[in-house]
Amino acid sequence: MPDQPIKLAIVRQKYNPAGGAERFVSRAIAALAGSVEVTLVTRRWEEHAGYRSLKVDPFYLGSVWREWSFARGVARALDGAGFDLVQSHERIACCDLYRAGDGVHREWLAQRRRQLGPLARLGLWFNPLHHYALAAEKKLFTSPRLRAVICNSQMVKDELKHWFGLPDERLRVIYSGIDAEAFSPQRARARRDAMRQQLGIAPDAAVLAYVGSGFERKGVATCLAALAAAGGETRLVVVGHDKRARRYQAQAAALGIAGRVHFVGAQKNVQDWYGMADALFLPTLYDPFPNVALEAFACGLPVLTSRKSGAAEFVREGENGFVRDALDHAGFAALIAARPKAADWAGMGEAARATILPYTPAAMAERLTGLYAELLTARR
Repeated sequence: MPDQPIKLAIVRQKYNPAGGAERFVSRAIAALAGSVEVTLVTRRWEEHAGYRSLKVDPFYLGSVWREWSFARGVARALDGAGFDLVQSHERIACCDLYRAGDGVHREWLAQRRRQLGPLARLGLWFNPLHHYALAAEKKLFTSPRLRAVICNSQMVKDELKHWFGLPDERLRVIYSGIDAEAFSPQRARARRDAMRQQLGIAPDAAVLAYVGSGFERKGVATCLAALAAAGGETRLVVVGHDKRARRYQAQAAALGIAGRVHFVGAQKNVQDWYGMADALFLPTLYDPFPNVALEAFACGLPVLTSRKSGAAEFVREGENGFVRDALDHAGFAALIAARPKAADWAGMGEAARATILPYTPAAMAERLTGLYAELLTARR
């Protein structure tokens, strides 16, 4: 490592407290403190110790202009700024490293088309934001400046090789770190009974928790269809914000399960919601690696997820969770029906927690700083 801290610019457009990428950046900044001097290049972000911010907030109208104006503003702000390395979390070509936390847009579109009818697929094709994202993605991954891509799962690495032919030596799988002391079964379950009483749920009832924003992509419709097909008394608690939440509430009512589904909105202290549940249910259509899976594992919850979720790489079938296709609501229903009580899930908790114990923030920081040092040495 160099004698002086590495001057690192991290590019992320805005802060969403419920966003997985934002939580990764916040944790990475804290973990890198001391060895790396971090400047966050952003439109807006929650104030946090351990970094300084460089605000880039040009005027825009509409989503395409928003993305284009930010990319252009970042390029101008970084020109001559004297950073050792620029690590972008946006599809912007003026970076040394790109963290593919949002995955591959081409793959996301391919997965999304699976659940759309002909007219909806046509609408997807005509959406100018997708055309911009595809062009920006191609420009990024063919940029001569790009020296490494940080992948948060093996799945994303494989997709980048498939779609862009990037070589192994430029693709580094670095899993996110999770503080297993902050997220622990003991802390999570401290208010288990009180939380269940709040929603009128019996202590012995099986409870599945969905956590996340973006209900369409992350599979709330599949959650509801599976719960309805499973029958019984299993409850589902949906934690997260979505502007179309009423659509899913209507779906629950149409399926006859409104009394077993609780939409509680976005929650600041999500740990209590893990603690009152028995498993995390995240049949996401596409997710490079959801941080909520790490948090759930740490809290001793088995994880039910999909094949196009990076978290599937951590699942050992029947031991710490289950993996099915994102649209296989019948497959998920069978899993739910086979475990109608909270006690039926409890035996998987210890294995679930053991899954993430090696993936500490310190281990993540060590791999990141090792990569930074390697790139700087090669440059010299």
